[in-house]
Parts: sequence; C-alpha cells; structure tokens
Amino acid sequence: MKTFCSRTNPTTGVLEWVEQCEDYDYHQEIARSSYADMLHDRDRNQKYYVGIRAAVARVKARGEKVIVLDIGTGTGLLSMMAVTAGADFCYAVEVFKPMAEAAQCIVKKNGFSGKIKIINKHSTDVTVGPDGDMETKANILITELFDTELIGEGALPSYEHAHQNLVQERCEAVPHRATVYAQLVESELLWSWAQLQPVEVGGAHLVPPPDVVHCAGAHSVCDIQLSQVSPRSFTPLGPVCTMFSVDFSKLVSSSFQSHSSQFVAQSEGQAQVVLSWWDLEMDPGGSIVCTMAPSWTYTVPEKAPWRDHWMQSVYFLPEESRVAEGEQLSLTVCHDDYSLWYSLQTHRQQKPRPPPSRPCCTCQAHLVWNRPRFGELNDQRRTDSYVRALRSVLKEDSVCLSISDGSLLPVFAHMLGSRKVYSLEHSRMSRQVIEQLLEANSMKGAVEMLGLRPEQLTTNDFGEQQISVLIGEPYFSTSLLPWHSLFFWYCRTALASLLQPNATIMPCSATLHMVAVEFKDLWRIRAPCGTCEGFDVTPMDEMVQRSLDFCESHEAEPHPLWEYPCRALTPSTAIMTFDFTQQLPQEPISIQGSLPFTRAGCCHGVALWMEYHLTDDITVSTGLIRPVSEQGECEWTRHRKQGVYFLRTPWERSGEDGAAVSYSFTFEPGLGDIKMNLSVESL
Repeated sequence: MKTFCSRTNPTTGVLEWVEQCEDYDYHQEIARSSYADMLHDRDRNQKYYVGIRAAVARVKARGEKVIVLDIGTGTGLLSMMAVTAGADFCYAVEVFKPMAEAAQCIVKKNGFSGKIKIINKHSTDVTVGPDGDMETKANILITELFDTELIGEGALPSYEHAHQNLVQERCEAVPHRATVYAQLVESELLWSWAQLQPVEVGGAHLVPPPDVVHCAGAHSVCDIQLSQVSPRSFTPLGPVCTMFSVDFSKLVSSSFQSHSSQFVAQSEGQAQVVLSWWDLEMDPGGSIVCTMAPSWTYTVPEKAPWRDHWMQSVYFLPEESRVAEGEQLSLTVCHDDYSLWYSLQTHRQQKPRPPPSRPCCTCQAHLVWNRPRFGELNDQRRTDSYVRALRSVLKEDSVCLSISDGSLLPVFAHMLGSRKVYSLEHSRMSRQVIEQLLEANSMKGAVEMLGLRPEQLTTNDFGEQQISVLIGEPYFSTSLLPWHSLFFWYCRTALASLLQPNATIMPCSATLHMVAVEFKDLWRIRAPCGTCEGFDVTPMDEMVQRSLDFCESHEAEPHPLWEYPCRALTPSTAIMTFDFTQQLPQEPISIQGSLPFTRAGCCHGVALWMEYHLTDDITVSTGLIRPVSEQGECEWTRHRKQGVYFLRTPWERSGEDGAAVSYSFTFEPGLGDIKMNLSVESL
C-alpha cells in the first residue's frame, strides 16, 4: 500500500506530496535514530548495572520479592540487567512500537521471556491489577527518561504518575537522584548566539532594534557538546553551583518550582550565559555517579566519556548585566514539567524579585533566526567578506534584489550606495524583523520587502525596472543539508526575464566539497552494537539495518561538525560546480571519480559542504574555514551544519596500501537534491 508524504523541495521551495511506501516514516525514524549511541556508552551502562545490582540486593535484604518497573526500556537492556542481578520479574515499558518489538526479540534471544514482560504503552497508560498490564506494583523503579536538559522528555510527569499508580511506597529507584549544576559566565562567542550585535558595514554601524536588544529570547535550551567549547572562549564569573536535586525514590512533583544559589562573583564581567549539566547518582549513598560534566572539568579531560544522547546545556540570561568582583550574586533556576530557565539578581537590586516566568520571544527575531544563524549574522569576518564583494559589484544606479531568508545583505546593499534595493522574503516575520532593523537605523523604507514567490514577480513589482544585481548569501530556513541552498539557483532562473542582460549574480557560483574523515566519536551513532554488557542486542542492529536498506539510496545526514572532532584522511576536494550566471539546467548534473587516501586511519565516512564564490576572489565556506592541517585536523564553521555520509562498514587504512574513496554524485534539479553513492576501493 502507498501513502503520500509531504516534503519541501529544497530547490524550488515548494511543498510537494510524494508517493511513498506506507512504512516510509517508520523506516526514516529508525534509520535516523541514535539508539546505538546509548548502547556504546559504557560509562552509562556499567553504572546503571552496578546501581541495579545494589538496588536488587537492598530489596532482597528486606525479605521482599523483587518486582521491577523499567520505564523507557528501549532495547530491554536495563531489565535484563535487573533479572541477571536477581530480580523476580520485570515490567518493561516502551511507547515506541518498533523499539518495543525489538526489545521483545532481544529479551527472547537472551532467554529472559519468562521474567520480562514488554508493555508497548506510555507509562501513564499502564494499569495494575489482576487484569492489568502489571499484576502488582513494583518495588524497584528503573528509568532512562532523560535528555540533555534532564526533564525535557517528560521525566517529571512520568515519575509523578509512577509513584502515584505503579510503584510501592518504599520503592528503590535507579537512578536514585539527579542533581543539576550551573555556572555563570561571560562569553562573547556564546552570547553571539543569543542577541544581534552591532555590525560594522563599510565604516558605518548597523545597530540592532531596541525590541531585539530587550527581548528575553527563545525559551528552548541550547544543547551542545560543551566539551568542544574551549575554556578560553568564556570567563567564569562564579563557581559551579549546585542548583537542585530530584530524589526519584520519592513522590516527584511536575509543578513549577524555583531554586536559588548565592555566591560571590569571582571576577568582573558581563553576566550573559549559564552553562549547565547534571549528574545521576545510582544509589542512595551517592557512590555510583554518572556525570554529564564537560571534559574540561576533569583533571584528565581525555578520560571524560563521550555521549551524544546526553550533552550539556547553554542558557542565555534574559538580559546581560555588569557584575563586579566580590559582588554578592543570586542565580535562580526555574522549571515547569518540561524545561528550565535561569535568571540573575545582584545585591544592587535591593528588592527581591519573584521568580520569572518562562522567557518568551517578543521581538520575533528569535523565532526567525536560530542560534547558529545569530552567530552567523554576528560574525564580523563573514560580514566583511560580503561587504567587500558588494562594494565590487554595486554602482550608484544599481537596482538590487536580495534572495535569502532573514538576511542583512539588502540592508548592506543600501548602506553601500545601491540606488534601489528589494528583498524577497517569504516569511512575514522575517520581513517585519528587517523592517524593525531599518527603522532602528533611520532607514525606514530603504529596502522594499517582497512577499511573493520568485515566479510570481513581474516588472511591475520593480517599478518597471530590470534587476542589475541579484544577491544572496544564500541562506534558507528550510535547508537541512548544505546543497539545499541551491534554491537560490532556482530563484535566479525564475527571475531570468526580469534581469538585465549583463546583470551581476552574487554569488556567481558554488562548489560542493568533500573529504573522507575518521571521526573521534561520532561514528558510534551508526555503529552496530552486537553485544552490550554481555547481552546480545543484534535484533536492534538488524532493525536499523533494514530501515537503512529500505531507503532508495544511502543519504547524507546534517551534523554540526565543529562539535564532533574528525581527522581528514584524503585531501579536501571540490567535486561539483554550480554556475549561477547560467540558468538552472533541465537535465541532471552528474560527476564520478575517486579520491585517494593520503593518511592512515579508519574511514567512517565523508564530510560534505558548499563554498559560495561571491566574486572571482572572495569565497565564503559553509564547511572548513581553514586548510586541513599536516596531521589532518579539521576546523569547521560553527554557523552551518555539514553533510555526513556514513560508510556502511568503516574502512581501515594502514601503511602505504593504496586505496581511494570512489564517488558518484547526481544533482537532480526537479527533485532538488543530490543523490550520491560512495565506497572505498583498493588501487
């Protein structure tokens, strides 16, 4: 049976309905899952195992039969640990049907079917009683309901319901307790992800609108691999503070709460950002601790366990404030049932303020621009490249049209002397944000905002004039992979009749680049597990593989590679060129070839990105921002995600044996995507 799935064609920007197999969404969800990451996390697994054994022993010491409730069982790993530790019976709850089915197979394969019951429900729907899902309430509660923010996956409501309905009053819990930590810092880098900064444009300054400056920002957490943010990028203004703890062995409340920590400022600076992480204590005594602390908090950073399912959190204060060394400060964290937010009070604010409500964007900019986009707009070096390129192509009589989402380029074009500037913005909110910016800089009406699709525009929209300069970053909010911004090429083609015969196109071209890489850790999210802590979990590996095989072709995935260190094993090479001075071709563009390995190592896949050639001598990269080092080290932009094509089987190269990455790429204008096939071949 077939079904229709909606997708945005990345080249045309049009929402299309594509016929797919009825299992398409199911397989996509499985193929892009990262269950393997958790199973490869030995630190997590081993500490859960020790904690479970200790909990089972405590219940047995009381002379009780051990009944376990495992909420969010996934593969059933923790339930199998519990039975192995001596539990009499386990109820393993998993709401995601494909995972519940995999858990059923894994439990059977390991010989635990008689002692583990898989319940494919949300835990709040589980019933207890002779005819219920559970015959009796449990006296051990095991859970893995956490995300980077600790409570973002609904841990608190699930615990609250479990204590009220599914477990005994004196139950043991693994983990027993979670503790949230926070540190107040000043960081120009991190703050650039939260607020638009003044921008220098050819000697003049573009200031952000007051509404943007005073906006509390987006409420969602910024979750990142904080270990990849160098301590040189921030200044601690206070110690690491213990903000609050949750005891999972007792009734948990999901209602609003606030907690404060008082401390003395360690140094003078701008209080801007709160870095936060949490620990899990697996036992009541706190002797078995699994911490999410970033590597730079470790005495030996190399010993910090890597994990991607749990990272660290960055929270931005509603407003920055100056603090003095030695000043008494109070940092407050609030949380509802799903999210956390922070606020700061200084001793100068004599009257204590009530806990703030969850921050909400009122300026619209934080709804239009995500965090990396704020960072991109605040990157003065990048801005300088665009300004230099615009200076070289604009004239006093230029009629300029900009095509990008939420872009400052049309404002730059006006400031640099273009006679008339238009901006094609599909989003009403984007148009309003740019209009606020223009008004704040006394340029109201200087850029005419157009809300039509490119093929709907006529010369009447441009005052019967033709466009002499077409510009773009290009950046589009719907672009997931680097080449999706080729929507710019579609727009340029749709506008061909409205361009002057000798119109300037900026960027004039783009190139797709690739490099084969060895990942330090990211490979874990796609690596089969086989066995985990002695248990056979191959049914999960097989389930993921079936879903990968279901796809017509292996696809690249978007990842911000600055967070995931890798080493280049081949040269960085441009493999496809897209000439924007010409119209989008009707036929596919194909290329094939090979890229020889120049370094020994384990090739996990290929990194892909776009470089935009604004002029003949000015290029902006969405990938590598410096040449690969002699040792193969790579430095990636923090502003865009790169494409990663994982090899089905990693390939190991040692010594001087000759081998190369064989590749074929086909850009299909009608589909708006690039089909690719890569493999390793011996030479």
